[in-house]
Amino acid sequence: MNILEVNDLSKAFHLHILNGKKITALKNINFSMKEGEIIGLTGMSGSGKSSLMKCIYRTYITSSGQIMYRSRSGMIDLVKADDHKIIELRKNEITYCSQFLSVIPRVSAVDVVCENLFRIEKNKAHARVQAKNMLENLGLPPELWDAFPVTFSGGEQQRINVARAIIAKPRFLLIDEPTASLDARTKDVVINMLLKMKDSGTSVLVVSHDEYTLAQLTDRRIELKAGEITVDQMVTNENIS
Repeated sequence: MNILEVNDLSKAFHLHILNGKKITALKNINFSMKEGEIIGLTGMSGSGKSSLMKCIYRTYITSSGQIMYRSRSGMIDLVKADDHKIIELRKNEITYCSQFLSVIPRVSAVDVVCENLFRIEKNKAHARVQAKNMLENLGLPPELWDAFPVTFSGGEQQRINVARAIIAKPRFLLIDEPTASLDARTKDVVINMLLKMKDSGTSVLVVSHDEYTLAQLTDRRIELKAGEITVDQMVTNENIS
């Protein structure tokens, strides 16, 4: 069963400071996604990958087309849904993990990771135990768990970002470059975490330039070029060992 159906999606930006100049980011995007499927979104920088993710998450308002999402309560057009419905879906079903960590300055790493989990886990102490276990698996030293992520290195911040996105086990995950700044061991840990989520039914749309991650993780690849889909194919090669 499809969890997502994108139909004739286009997105253009109008730059009013440049006399209304129009830049087309996405053109006639059509694809569907099954429940429990992991799709790798690939293409050169500027090809429209992040714009597509943001349209699906509704950070960007599309110029035309449909984004039909099968929620627990039925099919919803994310383009037309009102803001209250989008907020509800973000709280309960859909998570977006950008490439860069954005947090309140004086919040500990553990509580940053627990941000989404606190919405569904009433026992905050238990939530923090889950967060600490995840941070340990990701190789973040215990002395950093109560520190503020704004002081962390890029790779450490990325681990916090990934942990925060997946700890509450969203139904649909949009994740941008989850392994870009990670060492080989931590990269494998993140890949295995995402595969476990897939096994439990989570659908994942992942942007990555890392061939190792894509080969290990994805069922299918969609390649964008200049805002259009040029390749949409199943992954048939065996995972890299």
